[in-house]
Amino acid sequence: MTTAPESRHGHGTEPALSVRRVLTLERVRAGQPEVVAGADRLDRPVRWVHVAEAADVGVMLSGGEMVLTTGVLLAGDEAGQAEYIRSLHRAEAAAVVLGLGRAFPAPPEAMRRAAERCGLPMVVLHRPAPFAELTEEVQSRLVRHKFAAVSLSETVRTELTALITAGAPLQRLLDEVAVHSGCPVVVTNLAHRVLGTAGERSAVDDVLRDWERIARQAWGHRPGRSGTGGGIAGDGWIRAELRGRGERWGRLLLCGYRGDPATGRLLADRAAEALVLHRLLGGAATDSWAEQSARGLLTDLLSGAVPARQLLPRARAAGLPVNRRTFVPLVVRDAGPDRIDRVLRLLGLPGLVAGLADGAAAVLLSLARDQDADALTAHFATRLRAGPPVVVAAAAARTAWEEVPDGLREARHVADAAASPAARELPAVVRLRDVHLRGLVRLLRDDPRVQSFAERELDGLLGDTDPELLNVLRTYLATGRNKSRTALLHHVSRPALYRRLEAVQARLGVDLDDFEQAASVHIALLAHDAQQG
Repeated sequence: MTTAPESRHGHGTEPALSVRRVLTLERVRAGQPEVVAGADRLDRPVRWVHVAEAADVGVMLSGGEMVLTTGVLLAGDEAGQAEYIRSLHRAEAAAVVLGLGRAFPAPPEAMRRAAERCGLPMVVLHRPAPFAELTEEVQSRLVRHKFAAVSLSETVRTELTALITAGAPLQRLLDEVAVHSGCPVVVTNLAHRVLGTAGERSAVDDVLRDWERIARQAWGHRPGRSGTGGGIAGDGWIRAELRGRGERWGRLLLCGYRGDPATGRLLADRAAEALVLHRLLGGAATDSWAEQSARGLLTDLLSGAVPARQLLPRARAAGLPVNRRTFVPLVVRDAGPDRIDRVLRLLGLPGLVAGLADGAAAVLLSLARDQDADALTAHFATRLRAGPPVVVAAAAARTAWEEVPDGLREARHVADAAASPAARELPAVVRLRDVHLRGLVRLLRDDPRVQSFAERELDGLLGDTDPELLNVLRTYLATGRNKSRTALLHHVSRPALYRRLEAVQARLGVDLDDFEQAASVHIALLAHDAQQG
C-alpha cells in the first residue's frame, strides 16, 4: 500500500522502543548481544524492563516486559528452563535477555528450543553487562517516550478543540488528524459507510480501493484497551468508537499508522473525542457528514479534475453500488438535499445527493441493469414535484462509470437552461432535447464572440433606465410574438403594448415582424440572460 507522508509531530518524537531498538542501545551493544531465538519477532514493543532471577517470574508480569536474567536458579534443570520460557510466553513478555556467565557459559539449548517454539525473542549477552545501568537507560527512554506521547496527545486535543471553537468543518478536523498521524484517516457510520477521509490522496485511494475487506478486518477484531473502545486491527490499523450521550454512531480508523501503537491509540482517542464534540456542539448528525462526503465526490466528478476511475473506490466506500449498474445523473433545482434524500429513501432508490454551490443539488442514481431507468427517474421526479415546484434535469443513463462525469455536466447544463424565468412549460424530467435553442445558447454563453453579439444586437436597450421595454421584448419573443398573450402577461392594453414594441424596434433598429431579425434579437436576448445568471 502507498504510505502517507510522515506526521508533523508523531514521528518527530523519539520512536517507541522495540526489542530490535533496545539491542542497538550503547550499553546493550557493549554486552555483545546475540539473538538465538525469535529473530522474526524483534519488532515487539517493549513496555518495561524487569530484572528477575525467580523461576516463576511469569506470574509477576503484565505483558510487554523485557526480562533480564542470569538464569542462576535454572542451571542444570532443562525441564525448568523450558517451563521458564513457556511462562514468559504465557505472560506475553516482549523478550528474555540471558547474561552468559557462571550459570550458563553458552546459550542453553533447552531454553533456545523452547523460545523458538513459542516465538519468544531470546537474546544472550556474551560480555558482562551491568543490568542496573542497562535497565536505567531503557527505563529513562521509555519514560521520555511516554511523556512525548502524552504531550502529543494534549497538543492534538488543544489544536482540534481550537478548530471546533472556530467553527471548522469536519474535513478540517480530519485533515489535522491525518497530519499528526501521518497516515490515512477514515470515518464511517456503523454500517461501515465512509463519511469522511483525510490524508495523502493516493494513500486514501489505496485504502478505499479495498475498503470492504479492510472494514471487515478492522472491525472484526475485539476492541483493545483504549479508553474510547478503540483497538488495533492488525499492524498500524487503529480504531476508535464515536459515541456520545450513550449512543454509538460511528467509527474512526487510522489506516497503517507507523508509529508506536500506544501513541496511535492516544491519537485515535483524541480524534474521536474531537469528532464527538464537533457533532454535539454543532448539532450535526452523521447524515450531514454523509452529505459532505457525497458533495466532495460529486463535485470532483463534475469538475473532471480527478479521473472518474480514481473516484470509483470513494463511491463504493460511500455505499453506492457500482458493479454492473446503470447510472442516472440528475441535477435538481429548488429542492434541498434533505428533501431529495427523503424521496430516494421512500422509493428505495440507491444514490448520492449533494448540494452544489449555486443552490442546485446533484443526484446520482445507481440502478440495476434490468430496471427501467427512464420510468424510475420519472417516478422519482413526480414524487419530488408533489411538494413545492422543482426542476428535475436528467442526462441520458450511463452504464459505464467513466461516462458519469459527462452525464452530470449535461444534467447541470439542462438544469441551468430550464431554470430560466422565460423558459416555457417543461416536462417532469427535463432532458437536453427539451431546452432546444436556449440550451445551446447557455452552453456558449462564455464565448466572447457570443457576448459581443448580444451586446451589439441589444445595445439600444441595455443602457436604458426603463427595464420594462426589455421585459416586454423578452415576453413577446418567448410567447412566439403573440401580442395578445404578451399584453395579458404585462397587464396592459394592446394599444399600449403596440407603443412599447414600436419603441423597442426604434431603439434596436429592427423590424420584429421580420422572422430573421426577430430570431437574431431573440438569440441575443437568450445569450444576455444566460450571461446574467
